[in-house]
Amino acid sequence: MRRRAGLLAAVALAAAAMAPAAMAQAQATRAAPAVKIYPPRAFFETTRYQLPSQDGFAFSPDGKQLLISSDKTGVFNAYVLPVAGGPPQPLTNSTTNATFALSWFPSDGRVLFSADQGGDELNHVYVRGLDGQVKDLTPGQKLKAQFAGWRKDGGAFYLATNERDPQTFDLYAYDAKSYERRMVFRNAGLSIADVSDDGRWLALVKERTSANSDLFLADLSQATPEPKLITPHTGNVAFGVYEFTPDNKALIYSTDEPGEFAQAWRYDLASGAKTALVADKWDVMNVSHSPSGRYRADYINADASTVLKLAETGSGRAVKLAGVPAGDLNAVRFNRDETAVAFTVNSDTSPADIFVANLADGRARRLTTALNPQIAEADLVPATVARFKSYDGLEVPGILYRPKGASAARPAHAVVFVHGGPGGQSRRGYSADIQNLVNKGYAVYAINNRGSSGFGKTFFHLDDKKHGDVDLKDVTAAAQWLKSLDWVADDKVAVMGGSYGGYMTAAALAFAPEAFDVGINIFGVTNWVRTLESIPPWWGEQRDALYDELGDPKTDAERLRRISPLFHARNIKRPLLVVQGKNDPRVLQVESDELVAAVKANNVPVEYIVFPDEGHGFQRRENRVTASEAYVKFLDRHLKGR
Repeated sequence: MRRRAGLLAAVALAAAAMAPAAMAQAQATRAAPAVKIYPPRAFFETTRYQLPSQDGFAFSPDGKQLLISSDKTGVFNAYVLPVAGGPPQPLTNSTTNATFALSWFPSDGRVLFSADQGGDELNHVYVRGLDGQVKDLTPGQKLKAQFAGWRKDGGAFYLATNERDPQTFDLYAYDAKSYERRMVFRNAGLSIADVSDDGRWLALVKERTSANSDLFLADLSQATPEPKLITPHTGNVAFGVYEFTPDNKALIYSTDEPGEFAQAWRYDLASGAKTALVADKWDVMNVSHSPSGRYRADYINADASTVLKLAETGSGRAVKLAGVPAGDLNAVRFNRDETAVAFTVNSDTSPADIFVANLADGRARRLTTALNPQIAEADLVPATVARFKSYDGLEVPGILYRPKGASAARPAHAVVFVHGGPGGQSRRGYSADIQNLVNKGYAVYAINNRGSSGFGKTFFHLDDKKHGDVDLKDVTAAAQWLKSLDWVADDKVAVMGGSYGGYMTAAALAFAPEAFDVGINIFGVTNWVRTLESIPPWWGEQRDALYDELGDPKTDAERLRRISPLFHARNIKRPLLVVQGKNDPRVLQVESDELVAAVKANNVPVEYIVFPDEGHGFQRRENRVTASEAYVKFLDRHLKGR
């Protein structure tokens, strides 16, 4: 009793001695508004919606329905969504394999869709007939198939498969009635990019390195089409393909030859003339046209957010969309007569929803509500773009989430979240995992370390053959910067990420063992030699580009072992959580198995979750919930000490 009285007396004396500013701070602490805490499941009981790619038909032939993909049941399936309003109706009912809508048929209610098996990425393409029966158009074992678009007359569609050669994709034209097919292009190792609407031209890409590529055209009207190089150049230039114009007169392609950022250019198929089409101070992400070419949509990657510019091509008149909430507008899909458009809107506090708009007046209507109705959107946290000076003075960008109520008096523990790649980008937009962490009181900084895309080609290539070194130093510098913020706790910080971000997590614990206090590795690479040797064959030439960026295991094995956390796991002394999909074809389960065993041998706390029905990225809602619950419990235990 005396000791308790003494303690209370000491507290009273300390309070009496407080400076006015400190007293005000204490009062602010007591007055901090309560934050409603949601169970992790609530953030995943949102519904994810997707529109088909621009190669397919999103609107039904009569324009009254949209073909969409949704995980309403917890697993992605194909649905039809009434344009007039109403709930989506299922077309497929898979309870195991993620299934994605590809396209309506041009003149009836048949649809194309794709699915793999348990996340193995060996997608097949299927047709659902008018009677509801499903037919696999690409049967076989160990093959991968891709949808490549329609011929404009509707008589044929195109699929690419690697059944002949696992390392390359041949192009087939399928009869829209009989489903009989013929090979229209036998590929010799290029990447198929787009087919012109009249079926004559095929655009192909050759990735020589991560910084250097070429474009080719093949004339499919020839008996034996031979790809023709259309981008001769010197030095490193990255080229890509957006699409052929609807009049079949030009190819719209991307190039970073003029400067730091990707621009859209036009290649005239008749003359070979090249002219600039779209340039911005950021990367042009995509360009797409309406069926006749009357409208064009340009997508700009502006500081990790998408800016959409929709305009009439003849007059240049911008189409202003009304009734659309703030956020990223994406996936613009036109109906057949160009009177309406569908698109998605995604924001920091709301998952992607589908809207339709009348092109005459731009008025938009919302067709879906993706956010879980049990969550008040006002309780979620909008992000900000925040930059800091890294170890060498380089300015590094990222996306910062500050929990409600976090202040100097109530500092939040921080998590550095590292994106995948290498070469990915942390972007604005709804993340169930991040919003769940922030709701539980964690500050999250989704870093765009050097080597991230979207910030110019110089920044993108700063980590080439320096992985696990300069990019890792950015990540550890981010931890120090976060601790310098008065509303962030300066005692402990965590690092987490998936895929390449998982590698960075393991690398941080192995190569900078004092920088972080806990790590969460989500299907991350731990042995680069093995991972690069086991790249799926269908990556083809992309494997060569990755070897150029990271290193060839045949010639750079010593350096790759030097940057592989598995061979330095003895240095890991901080608690580690590892999450892995059993069917992952990119980062094999053994990568995680061996790291977990090695860290356990250090007598360091380590937890391990393996999902038997997932691959590289978790598609099933229940698994995503399980993983997110584990993240919070692990951080609470080892970061907050609960």
